[in-house]
Amino acid sequence: MSEKRRAEIEAKRAKLAELRKARADRQKAEAERRTSETGTPNYNPRDVDDLVSSLIGTSSRIDSAADSPASSLPGTPALGQSSLPGPSGISLSGRLSRQSDVTSDTRLSLGTTLIQSQNGATESVMEREMTPRVVPDLIDIEQELFELPQKERVIYNKEVQTMEIEEEPAPASEAEIRERIMREREAAEAERIAHEQELEAESKQLDEEIAQEIREMTEEEKLSIFSAPEFLDFVEQSTKIIQRALNDNYDYIRDYTIGAESGPEASEGRIKNVCAFYDERHTKNRSITDIDWSPKYPELSCASYNKNPAALNEPDGIVAVWNLHLLERPEFVFHSQSDVLSVTFSPFHSNLVFGGTYSGQILLWDTRSKHLPVLKTPLSAAGHTHPVYAMQMVGTQNAHNLITSSTDGTVCSWLVDMLAQPQETLELVHAGHNKTSEVAITALNFPDNETTTFWVGTEEGNVYQANRYDRAGAKAGLNSYDVYKGHAGPVMGVHFHPLVGPVDFSDLFLTCAVDWTVKLWRAKSLAKPSTAVSHVPPLYSFDEADDYVYDVKWHPTHPALFGTVDGAGKFDIWNLNHDTEVPAVSTTVGSGRALNKLRWERKDGRRAAVGGSDGRLYIYDVGDMALPRESEWTDMQRTVANMVSGGAHANGIGDDSARIVAGR
Repeated sequence: MSEKRRAEIEAKRAKLAELRKARADRQKAEAERRTSETGTPNYNPRDVDDLVSSLIGTSSRIDSAADSPASSLPGTPALGQSSLPGPSGISLSGRLSRQSDVTSDTRLSLGTTLIQSQNGATESVMEREMTPRVVPDLIDIEQELFELPQKERVIYNKEVQTMEIEEEPAPASEAEIRERIMREREAAEAERIAHEQELEAESKQLDEEIAQEIREMTEEEKLSIFSAPEFLDFVEQSTKIIQRALNDNYDYIRDYTIGAESGPEASEGRIKNVCAFYDERHTKNRSITDIDWSPKYPELSCASYNKNPAALNEPDGIVAVWNLHLLERPEFVFHSQSDVLSVTFSPFHSNLVFGGTYSGQILLWDTRSKHLPVLKTPLSAAGHTHPVYAMQMVGTQNAHNLITSSTDGTVCSWLVDMLAQPQETLELVHAGHNKTSEVAITALNFPDNETTTFWVGTEEGNVYQANRYDRAGAKAGLNSYDVYKGHAGPVMGVHFHPLVGPVDFSDLFLTCAVDWTVKLWRAKSLAKPSTAVSHVPPLYSFDEADDYVYDVKWHPTHPALFGTVDGAGKFDIWNLNHDTEVPAVSTTVGSGRALNKLRWERKDGRRAAVGGSDGRLYIYDVGDMALPRESEWTDMQRTVANMVSGGAHANGIGDDSARIVAGR
């Protein structure tokens, strides 16, 4: 149904509601009026006049005026006669009492006056003393006499009101009032019935119109709505919100008054599998090639995948952003025309995700955009033309670059907002190689306090130090004099110790390789570059693995903790302050298929994400193991000193019983 049609229906419904409300208001007002009429008595004006006449005797005043003497007051003229000419002549007997208002100088002395009744039967003769009349000032007399009827009227009205309250209305007036009320009630009832009938008719008409508007949609109309982009976006976003709420594992009926019970939470020496991200539609028959955590949202992680050989119509590579509160499907899915081998969140822009592909392209996706990349590098010799297995963002918020490396020995520096061509290109070559001078880079890492000097792992098994720019005592490019030689196969991972805590261990780095070993190195000081070829041996070698070790990562907050994943599906956590020969925790992840990548959560390292060839991203909680004690840094100093002096084997405080194997 279109928006216009829905608006018309809503307007008709609102009008119908207003009509019904108006009818209810009129019914309520009618009921209140009836109550007020029955509770307050009404009086007939004629009955009131009769009552007043019976009380004050004015009803016979006019009729008996001709049959009786004019008045008992002396000097009162008869009806129809005026005792005084001019403005002071008053025809009613009561008016002459106001003569006292006239001054004594103008007093009248009346003589004999003959008063004859109407029937002529008797005569009344009064002896009065007549004196010459003095006409008063007309202006003053007129002003005073004008006030006389006003005062008399006030007294009359007050007396009527008082008597009206005291007396009951006459029965005849009540009958008339009842009759009048009945007539008004019948008229109002008839009007109400007519109005209700009109409202009913209008309501019925509106219901019919609404019923005509609300009809069953055809299949074509349904299909057009379901395929609309706006509808699909709405369903996608709303279902994500609902699924996040349903996946909330908070215990809403928890009783905080009872004692805490020991649950399956991760504690010292134990790790717990939180979840395993997998989507049948997007990640089926794909392997995870790289993992990263969001720098801003601790619940978000991303994983890159290679191609699905069974699905030719799907994109070759994808990047899935997973949410710990949305377990059934990824939060975002990004597409690539080539296998995505490396992925990283931008630490300075939480919406941006970078990926390195098998074809050599660098792709930039934005979570505010759709599935396709918003920027990508061209397929030309200006950038990479070989697989990009390593990338890292270096710099600060206002000045940062994306550093990428490919297996042909090319290292490029890119500006985030301009991927058309690299800002810098560096070719790492080694003159001592037999067949080719190229250095096939498989891993790359910068120390925390460096933006120009980095270390690379190669397919030949050696680790080299390289410079982006010329610096004192060293030129830009590969430092072929210092060779960190120790692995017998391609190096799969390089990671420097994070710069945290009171002691600086940032010169220590770990490497892993397909020779089943993990090695600990100390980087040579940049202030003393070598002038001749020298082999730098590792400080220690961890030989516990039974398969290829594909990745190794230092813990972000604990100085002596690091993790490894190998081809046997094992996730091992090592604590060098406890033991250097066996891992503190070892667990088999999933079905035991090979694990390719490991990444600790950036903030506090309580969670670790591991992924491998089964296409599932496993999230583990390491619990209190991630919380370092204050003495961990000094203990780590002692451990490293023992390794340097050759006493590392004596540093372990446990034996085989100290090794804890945690289940899923």
